[in-house]
Amino acid sequence: MKFHYTEDAFETEFDFGKLVVSGNEQKGFRPFQLMVSSIAVCSGSVLRKVMEKQRMTVNDIQVEADVTRDPKRANRLTHIKLHYIIKGEGLSEKKVEKAVDLASKNCPMAQTVVDSVEISETFEIH
Repeated sequence: MKFHYTEDAFETEFDFGKLVVSGNEQKGFRPFQLMVSSIAVCSGSVLRKVMEKQRMTVNDIQVEADVTRDPKRANRLTHIKLHYIIKGEGLSEKKVEKAVDLASKNCPMAQTVVDSVEISETFEIH
């Protein structure tokens, strides 16, 4: 990856398109937003795959991310609470709970920060 600085933001090109990153929300995505998005989307994607491999019918997964930051330590991320809202057929609390636990151990983005950011996960079935 190669990033180029232009007017308060860094830009890069990917096959999908241009990514603009800036500390100023008016100029691009903020770095913490991208980090939290990476963890939330990776976790949700791995969860869906785990559930499907366990023969659960998943119609929809939404992920809500609540972030805690420490202003005394460069505003670093300290805790990310992920809450999954899962719609499917014949889903049991016990099976989904096991899938969430297994998925959290297999998400590369979450595992990358496991020693520095606390990640907790909850879910509800609809």
